[in-house]
Amino acid sequence: MKHLSSYFTFTTAIALLFSFEPPSLHTPEKFVQCLYNYPHISNSIFNAVYTQTNSSYTSILDMSIRNYRFFNLSEKPQVIVTPLDVSHIQATIMCSQRHGLQIRTRSGGHDYEGLSYVAEVPFVILDLFNLQQITIDVENRTAWVQAGATLGELYYAISQKSKTLGFPAGVCATVGTGGHFSGGGYGSLMRKYGLAVDNIIDAHIIDVNGNLLDREAMGEDLFWAIRGGGGASFGVIVAWKIKLVPVPSTVTVFNVARTLEENATEIIQKWQLVANKMDERIFIRVDVKKVNSSEHGKQTLQANFVSMFQGGVEELIPMMQKSLPELGLDRKDCTETSWIGSVLFANAVLLGSTVNEAPEVLLNRTRFRPGINKAKSDYVRKPIPVEGLQGLWRLLYEVPDGELQFAPYGGRMDEISESETSFAHRSGYIFHIHYVVFWEEDGEEAAQRYMNWIRRVYKYMEPYVSKSPRAAYLNYRDLDIGVNNNGYTSYEQASIWGVKYFGNNFRRLAIVKTKVDPHNFFRNEQSIPILSDEEN
Repeated sequence: MKHLSSYFTFTTAIALLFSFEPPSLHTPEKFVQCLYNYPHISNSIFNAVYTQTNSSYTSILDMSIRNYRFFNLSEKPQVIVTPLDVSHIQATIMCSQRHGLQIRTRSGGHDYEGLSYVAEVPFVILDLFNLQQITIDVENRTAWVQAGATLGELYYAISQKSKTLGFPAGVCATVGTGGHFSGGGYGSLMRKYGLAVDNIIDAHIIDVNGNLLDREAMGEDLFWAIRGGGGASFGVIVAWKIKLVPVPSTVTVFNVARTLEENATEIIQKWQLVANKMDERIFIRVDVKKVNSSEHGKQTLQANFVSMFQGGVEELIPMMQKSLPELGLDRKDCTETSWIGSVLFANAVLLGSTVNEAPEVLLNRTRFRPGINKAKSDYVRKPIPVEGLQGLWRLLYEVPDGELQFAPYGGRMDEISESETSFAHRSGYIFHIHYVVFWEEDGEEAAQRYMNWIRRVYKYMEPYVSKSPRAAYLNYRDLDIGVNNNGYTSYEQASIWGVKYFGNNFRRLAIVKTKVDPHNFFRNEQSIPILSDEEN
């Protein structure tokens, strides 16, 4: 993009102009006036600014709150900006600095701790939902995706152009690509093609000085950092250029349920031994939760083995009989479909639906299981013994709606170095665990009860998961593992949580952060810290 260099010169000049004035005390009125007066701002900015007195303010704020734990909080943004073009983002960044406001950037609103729309300091939300353009280049197997587009919109756009191209990213269709890609992004193509970050070939980001940078302009260090390190620490990601991957015209899916009485524990025991070693074209996730038993009035646990195989059923059945005969997979359990059909299937499983739906449902941004929830994550290096699983099952009986998901590693994930991108969790892990609890009761007492439950589960699992550090997944954000100060946070203090997410990559991330955002403007409770002169 040749225009980027001229943008760089222009916005740097503007940034310098703005920087000569010290930050004034935040007032929404002064901030908004600053936006309207920003040089070369497009007129449409008037349609993209929502103050607390605007009649649409609440509906815009609530539209992408995916976790009702953060509904009706007292700390609300002073202003919401819904940019229609790059100039609106540049103005928001410069005016926020000038008027002492922090920025929270929201793509799809799925941040597990609400950090894309919640802050304890005066702040502005930059909500990217209008930036959802997707351009597919079938011939070169690439696509440009704006950061406000959802995974569902991306998958749908690919399917409209090709039946034999796909993209390896998450299952939930309403997740925004802006945040999801920058934190890793895993799904059913992971064992064959790696993560979303492993298939990003360019990006557009606006930095602290308001410069619009592509890969060449930002340099390889920053490009490395935003692929797994989370984009919000470094600037505002506007778009990604991704590499599309070949998928067969026919894939096979299944969702087989087994209760404890149907030997679910024994099947999971065997799954732990084989799921990461099987053909890289197969991905079998295990979802475990409480269900009603066939015995009247009793409950049991059920494990759902949810799978996508890149090939036909005739090839899949012998493969399963060889590696996981304990599951007893039958042809009638399997459905042959297209790649986009498998996306619809996986999304329906997530939502608890069994209906065959048209691809257009992937465009519905409001189709999400709402509720109050808390989640955590772990990585496993060696199989959990049967007594470990049984103790975990006992804990699951204690709450109405707790769930575990086991996602297998291996395949391509074993081949990529931990330093290739800033996403560090690669070879040596056999699977990843996602813990989540949902509840419906209002109030702090109920919230603490369920939060304490999932913390007990996490503590119970300590002997069975990775150690030194105990690895965690950034996209399943968890403030329990550590937070920054409101102000300066040392690298050593931030390392308490940072090495869990980023392993040996955390220090390099802090070096990049110090270089590109030396005054730590882009910050939140778990943003990458800057290094002091001594630490550097």
